[in-house]
Amino acid sequence: MPAAPLMSRSAVIAVAIFLVAHLGLLIGLTTPEKFVFDEVHYVPAARQMLAPVMAQPVLNPMHPPLAKELIALSIATFGDNALGWRYPGTLFGALAIVAIYLCGLALFSAQSPAIAAALIAACNQMLFVQARIAMLDIFALAFGLLATAAFMHGFRKQRPHALFALAGSLFGLAAACKWSGLFPLGVCIVIVAVIRLMQRWRTLFADAKPDDWYRPNLWPDLRLRHIALCFAALPAVTYLAAFVPLYGLSLSDLIEAQRRIFADNTTTAIAGHTYMSAWPSWPLLARPVWFLFDKIGDDRISAIVFLGNPLVLWPALPALAVVLRDFIVTRRWDAFLIVSFYFGPWLAWALLPRTLGFIYYYLPAATAASLALVYVLRRDGVPRWVLWAYVGVAAIGFAVMLPISAAFVGTSMQTFNRLMLFQSWI
Repeated sequence: MPAAPLMSRSAVIAVAIFLVAHLGLLIGLTTPEKFVFDEVHYVPAARQMLAPVMAQPVLNPMHPPLAKELIALSIATFGDNALGWRYPGTLFGALAIVAIYLCGLALFSAQSPAIAAALIAACNQMLFVQARIAMLDIFALAFGLLATAAFMHGFRKQRPHALFALAGSLFGLAAACKWSGLFPLGVCIVIVAVIRLMQRWRTLFADAKPDDWYRPNLWPDLRLRHIALCFAALPAVTYLAAFVPLYGLSLSDLIEAQRRIFADNTTTAIAGHTYMSAWPSWPLLARPVWFLFDKIGDDRISAIVFLGNPLVLWPALPALAVVLRDFIVTRRWDAFLIVSFYFGPWLAWALLPRTLGFIYYYLPAATAASLALVYVLRRDGVPRWVLWAYVGVAAIGFAVMLPISAAFVGTSMQTFNRLMLFQSWI
């Protein structure tokens, strides 16, 4: 199919995915009409931004302002209520699902597996829960995945300059929501640096193949100045732009804001938390976070548990092992990118000195895991129907977990206890 009709068809599908996902995420959004979990931190910070004169001290200074500015804009539009707090999260949750579709297009060069990847990501439960609460993570996820999609689309091109520039700008916006948005940017920088170093060393594979992740003639016109612009200058500009509405162009205030964020995000002097967990346990779903648990009747509860769909995230682990094997043994470029953008954002947490961690930090890697599942289920020899059968299985898992993922559904204590499979989930 010619490029123009193919792009047009992809755009139509992307818009359709966005609309369906957005409408789905809006259902029951305003339940409960009170703060849930960390909304108690971020909504007051967003309210403060709406004041004619910024009050002091600045609330929630330990995170960059962009996500809170978006929540503030929503409050100004829809009112200071549950819809105003949570609406932008549904927009960016839908954008994150679209971004996975775009990543799938880049990796698989076909509509069917790209759509399947988006559906699996939507059924992951983690994205669903995080998109319906006024926290920062869904904003960083959406910007980061859109940037990752741009990088993936540029990876195999002779002239990736425009796509890499777009990726860098979007990574800056992800970091302007939460510093963990820097992790996938770091992955891109490492990838580009390794490839450029191998090219400088004139590295050659003895049995070079078209699908190799490294080629000596990759990006022939990409110079050091282009790399610096795409992955340093543009991210810095878009990141710092988010601070201007709060601090103006005061260099001293901008520097002080960065110092405070750095101090708060690297300290080890943080008290423990009931739902804290260490990064090695996140792929196993060992310790969820209870966002909400309310008694609404004699035997009815309203619950939001950030856990993830076991029928997606547990099968993703052997799938990732297969992808890792293919990268090592066959040097496939698509396997290389999936491995990089899964392990990079997850293992980056192992490098931080802070001891306080939560399973929702695993959200970017968990969302990228849908790409690994599709990669494995469309390998040679696997019937095409198996992928779609698995999408159905993922949807069933999503439906089963919905009573503890959406407060408006409600459930009985008996069902709740049945879904809490392990003692560590309670």
